[in-house]
Amino acid sequence: MDMKSLYLLVPLAPLAGAIIAGLFCRVIPRWVAHTVTILGVAVAMVASWVIFQDVQAGNTFDGSIYTWMEAGGIKFEIGFLIDPLTSLMMLVVSSVSLMVHIYTVGYMADDEGYNRFFSYIALFTFSMLMLVMSNNFLQLFFGWEAVGLVSYLLIGFWYTRPTAIFANLKAFVVNRVGDFGFLLGIGLIAAYAGSLNYAEVFAKGADLANLTVELIPGSPWMLVSVICICLFIGAMGKSAQVPLHVWLPDSMEGPTPISALIHAATMVTAGIFMVARMSPLFELSDAALSFMLVIGATTALFMGFLGIVQNDIKRVVAYSTLSQLGYMTVALGASAYSAAIFHLMTHAFFKALLFLGAGSVIIGMHHDQDIRNMGGLWKHMPITWITSLVGSLALIGTPFLSGFYSKDSIIEAAALSHLPGAGYAYFAVLAGVFVTALYSFRMYFLVFHGKERFGKTNEHHNHQGDQDDEEPAANHHHGLAPGQKPHESPWVVWLPLVLLAIPSLIIGFMEIQPLLFGEYFKGAIYVAPVHEAMAEMAAEFHGPVAMAMHSFSHGPFWLALGGVLLAAFLYLFATDLPGKILKVVQPIHTLLDNKYYFDKFNDAFFAAGARLIGRGLWKGGDQVLIDGIAVNGSARMVGWVAQIARLFQSGHIYQYAFAMIIGVFILLTFYNRG
Repeated sequence: MDMKSLYLLVPLAPLAGAIIAGLFCRVIPRWVAHTVTILGVAVAMVASWVIFQDVQAGNTFDGSIYTWMEAGGIKFEIGFLIDPLTSLMMLVVSSVSLMVHIYTVGYMADDEGYNRFFSYIALFTFSMLMLVMSNNFLQLFFGWEAVGLVSYLLIGFWYTRPTAIFANLKAFVVNRVGDFGFLLGIGLIAAYAGSLNYAEVFAKGADLANLTVELIPGSPWMLVSVICICLFIGAMGKSAQVPLHVWLPDSMEGPTPISALIHAATMVTAGIFMVARMSPLFELSDAALSFMLVIGATTALFMGFLGIVQNDIKRVVAYSTLSQLGYMTVALGASAYSAAIFHLMTHAFFKALLFLGAGSVIIGMHHDQDIRNMGGLWKHMPITWITSLVGSLALIGTPFLSGFYSKDSIIEAAALSHLPGAGYAYFAVLAGVFVTALYSFRMYFLVFHGKERFGKTNEHHNHQGDQDDEEPAANHHHGLAPGQKPHESPWVVWLPLVLLAIPSLIIGFMEIQPLLFGEYFKGAIYVAPVHEAMAEMAAEFHGPVAMAMHSFSHGPFWLALGGVLLAAFLYLFATDLPGKILKVVQPIHTLLDNKYYFDKFNDAFFAAGARLIGRGLWKGGDQVLIDGIAVNGSARMVGWVAQIARLFQSGHIYQYAFAMIIGVFILLTFYNRG
């Protein structure tokens, strides 16, 4: 089997599973649906591993598989670019997806949409693989839109619930805003570079750097900056950066396996991957890099604050994802693309682990998601407890764990960057360490330690509003009955947790040297010599052990420790203190509880504005202009003409003769005057 066939096998194996499970979802038994999809993704993962080894041996590939059409000298092709960046992403996507597929067998066991669900997640895996393997902007855009579509289908998976339908519509609309920018960027590339192929566009980078465009007459802008910012706006929608982040917390309406696969590990990192892939273009524009630094830093810090006030177990992890995506964006802005991809990889493992751990807790709690109704679960769910602890420790950047190496590299890169906005970014990612530790361990202690608060009447459910109806009506047992105990989940649920905990522990330690300071990304990621943050870091790097030992005398470690200790003090010992603090800082809590009023502003300004324009067009345009004047007006006109004509149509010959004579007389009069 040649390598080209193997490349094709990677996206097509999950697609085959998705088609079988999807088209025949009404007729095939459940075991067939999960077998074909798990098999498809497993084949993709094994093939990805073989390709990864092949790329390590120095065999890369960049070529077209199929030409769709040619128009105006631009080829629209399906093609693959297999290099170190792609092969790493393929491994992350296929391995996390496989864990989620296995986990879903247990999680969705009671759901009647079981086969449909497997079809969707396999289709998502296909779309994501097409996105990362593409060698041209057309296929990138295809994958980009396809993952958005599947995300829409999955967030609204329980389509009988109004909250789910609202959430999937919101995700779809917000992503369209980002995609508009993305499409503009691709359009500009097609117009000025005359190609959609990455390699050809990058080769023309130096020529593009000298061009300017006048979007506003009289003020020329660098074309490359405009292209890069447009592309990054696409990434802001997909990777949920402020202000296009509003869809991600609401997407928690989807089943938990989705939150892990799409909203933590793969789809939301598509934007990060895309910017890293476009590094030869972004390196030409300091304006775009500064823009990314500021947006990423704002997301990293301010979305972290929101995690502190959430009471829904999945929403805490969702805000944590937003914050970590902000970290990755800061790395991109600091030209530390390899650090961004490294963090993308480590984060995919420990965040998928945290989401799946949260799902396991939800099963154990009989679908109650309020962390105020939990506590002391470590006795009842030991495997979930240990794996969640590993995930939380990796997330806050505990030395030697995977999150530490990638996160500290990003903080270091922000410190070494000299671009405008780097100082603010450094402050934000540093402060974010403390915030991350605080909300992560607030959740961890409330769920797994302290006194048991379940099995009572759920007094908190009244405050929760729209968030507590997180599972479909099928799971009508909402929370534990009095006297009932939570239980450890079945093996199909805890096995993926254990398998994800292993890379969360060791992968950072193993991979930091080759990924960041070795030759791994050579040829895949380009960094201009003027952006020297990574080069300066390489000079100071003396191996993973030295880096971890050195961190004990460094700010981030003590900030993380401070966050954990504060969380322990507030939620294990002085448990009545948070309530008292809340009364003192009520306005701040209100601000955070309303998510900085982003949603309210969007509703009042954009949504209401759109409705106002729509109503204006309907009342003024449709009713007055079209119906009133054009349609009904012309009908009235015909009526009047007909009424006048009726006067002459009497059926009397002498009247017709008279009318003819009058007509001849009028004609002759005009003729003679002429």
